[in-house]
Order: sequence, then structure tokens, then C-alpha cells
Amino acid sequence: MHLFDIFSIIGTIAFAMSGAFVAMEEEYDILGVLVLGLVTAFGGGIIRNVLIGVPVTTLWSQGDLIALAIFSVIVAFVLPMSWIHHWKRTEALFDAIGLSAFAIQGALYASDMKHPISAIVVAAVLTGIGGGIIRDLLAGRKPLVLRDEIYAVWAILAGLAIGVGLFKSTLGLLLLFVFVVFFRMLSVHYKWKLPSRSLQTGKIETKSENL
Repeated sequence: MHLFDIFSIIGTIAFAMSGAFVAMEEEYDILGVLVLGLVTAFGGGIIRNVLIGVPVTTLWSQGDLIALAIFSVIVAFVLPMSWIHHWKRTEALFDAIGLSAFAIQGALYASDMKHPISAIVVAAVLTGIGGGIIRDLLAGRKPLVLRDEIYAVWAILAGLAIGVGLFKSTLGLLLLFVFVVFFRMLSVHYKWKLPSRSLQTGKIETKSENL
């Protein structure tokens, strides 16, 4: 099994359970929980495939990952509440692993198809955060990845690094994976945020932890 296949498994589990927990927070039934779990795990990859010219039907070749995602959602649905609280304390790490693995894989897809760097970056971002955006929209929430904290930036940087050819070997891609996870966790720990501006106040927020 390829190294990034393992990362995909971890990311799929993390994203599927993340979608399931959001659905349960919104008090969806089991069908809603299943839909949000699968959308979170695969939604970004589907949108990426449409934009870079990969047949959407390739999704059905990932039967093992789909089955794993369904199993993960069911497990999330039946877990005791105390276990769910424990999972959510480590959720950021698994989410960072999923973000890094999926962003790199999305960039590699576009790069292998000889797309320009703009398409490589878009593929990285959509694969890494697309599922989370769809999840939040279906749950009636504002997409957290676009407003609450630095998240998409790390997928953008991963796409740029692959697009300009900085990381090509397996070792190089592994290092990139570690870098993305590391800086994502730093941004969580220190609560880094991008500058934002509210039209209600007419002021640009500048907090000490902002980049």
C-alpha cells in the first residue's frame, strides 16, 4: 500500500466522522448523518475531478474507501457520548492529516495531467477543503474554513509547492505532508487568523495573533 493511500484512509475516516458529528449537532436523522459524512469525505474530490477533467465516475472505483466512510459514519452515530467528546479533543490533528493528504493528492492529480499551476492550486484547495464547505452549507452553517481560522491557506501553499516542482520525490512529498500538518496544528494552537473586515463596524480587525 502506498504511503498516501494510508493518509487517504486516515483522512477519509476523519472527514466522514467530522461530517457525522456536525449532522448530529444539528440533530439530523441517520440518513442526514450518513449524507453529511459521505459529502465531507468525498465532496471536495468530486468537485476537483469536474474542474480538472477527471471523470466523476472514478468515484465508484473507490469502493473500499466508500465502505470505510460508511462504516466510520455508523461508528460515529453509535459511539457513547463520552467517546465522542474524547474524539473531538483530537479531531484537529486528524483533520490536519486529512487536509494535508487530500490537498497533496489533489495537486498531484492536476500536476500529472499537465495542468497549469493555477489549476494545481485549485485542485489542492478543493480536495482539501471542498467537502467541509459542502458539509457546512448542508448543515446551514457559514463555512468555517473561510472565516474562522487559517485553513485553506495550507492547502494553497501545498498546491503551490507541487506546482513549482519543489517536492517531487516520495521523501519530498512526505516532508510536505509533515509541514502542512505541523503548520496547521500551529495555527490551531495559536489561533492564527487572516485579517478580516466587517462592514458593520467599518474597521479592519487586527489581533495580535493574526498573520
